[in-house]
Amino acid sequence: MSGGIDAKPDRRPPVAAVRLAWLDALRGIAALCVVYDHLGVRVLPVVRSQITQVFDPGLYGVLVFFLISGYIVPASLERKGDVRAFWINRAFRLFPLFATVICGALLLHMLGLSSLRGMKLDTAAALSHLFMLSDLLGGKNLIMVLWTLSYEMVFYLLLTALFTSGWHRFSGRLAMTFAAGALLLGGILPIGWLTYHSTIGPSQLAEIADILIVGGLAVAVTSHGLPRRLGAWLAAATGLILVGFNSHRFVYEGLTILALMFTGTMLYRAQHGQVRRRTAMAVVGGVFAAVVAAGAWHVTQFVALGAAPAQQRIWVITVLMAGLTFAGGLMLQRLRVPSFLAWLGLVSYSVYLIFPLLLDVYDSIPFPQRFQQLNWLQAGAGVVFMAALLGCAALTHRLVEAPMQRLGRRLVTRLEPRKPNHAPGPAGGGAKQPSALPVPSLPSALRSANPAGGGIGASWRWRAEEA
Repeated sequence: MSGGIDAKPDRRPPVAAVRLAWLDALRGIAALCVVYDHLGVRVLPVVRSQITQVFDPGLYGVLVFFLISGYIVPASLERKGDVRAFWINRAFRLFPLFATVICGALLLHMLGLSSLRGMKLDTAAALSHLFMLSDLLGGKNLIMVLWTLSYEMVFYLLLTALFTSGWHRFSGRLAMTFAAGALLLGGILPIGWLTYHSTIGPSQLAEIADILIVGGLAVAVTSHGLPRRLGAWLAAATGLILVGFNSHRFVYEGLTILALMFTGTMLYRAQHGQVRRRTAMAVVGGVFAAVVAAGAWHVTQFVALGAAPAQQRIWVITVLMAGLTFAGGLMLQRLRVPSFLAWLGLVSYSVYLIFPLLLDVYDSIPFPQRFQQLNWLQAGAGVVFMAALLGCAALTHRLVEAPMQRLGRRLVTRLEPRKPNHAPGPAGGGAKQPSALPVPSLPSALRSANPAGGGIGASWRWRAEEA
């Protein structure tokens, strides 16, 4: 026996924990970049101006977020192969905090601490926010960062449709298809066409889209066979039509987002032996070449002629930096992740949704007239803002996110049919299971992990169970 009585216990986190904690680290970095992009306008704006002449930190952050979602979220669907469980987990993961922050924004507006940014509180606004599709239905977001959730939801709808049809393994082809769409159609498809040029109004459009998506999804999660596939594709097709014909962002951006998310999925498959690495690298190269060219080409249609070269440079650098950041995370995933970054990734959803509300409060503070000339005061205000943001994020994660995630898991467990216990068959026996994204089983050491004891165990447990 090795070690002996005097041997020190191995307190290092299991390898699986380290391998998935890097995703939290990237989420934390991405969240900080998005926060800085908006806070920097108010704190040391000269520094931010110099940075944004090179790359866009906000776009960089959300692209990293989308690569991470594409890499890990499909695993939560394919791990159990249960569409209903997937959507229950998604709903309890996203909507409670979403609803909480929406209520917080409305409360700040009532107190005179925030504006609605030109949005009217009407039926169209309510319907467009109902399924987090505000950026694809009304063009106005009650909270400025909500536009990214619209593309997340379309991605989830596509995952569901592809899974029910058995096409979920074609991640590389899907990534290339959306990248080609960004290049070839990104400057042709209209912006907000259904909202501004169709015969139906915004309220009717939002109502129709909600009915088709929610109705199709309801059929998909409650039925089997052909009805399930038809329901899933009805919801997914509605989402794709909105991306192509009613996006209120540049269409090449929306198609780029979908291309990068499926690129993340393909990289997961390559890492787990479902796709040859040479094939994966070829697809990655093709996708990034297409989306970089798409932005550099189509951005000239939307900016003044003199500003085009700078915008092209910023797009190219930002997209490539997001890709290199994710690639770096993949290569360094075996290294131990700093506890703070792992924790920051754990609360990144709270950070992402809460910081716009705190910015509204920040803007209501009567700073001295010479505030913009006092760099030390701006820096101090930025530190206080970040401390308040992290404190609020920790609170909402503890009081809203974590309890709702646990409730979702309990609900999924209750709805799962009880399976009889069978003795294991002979080695190599049994029916062949369909190919899916493998998710490591949760080691017993992590089940009792103390979040205060380094953060990595708790972070990995959250990532594996909630994706």
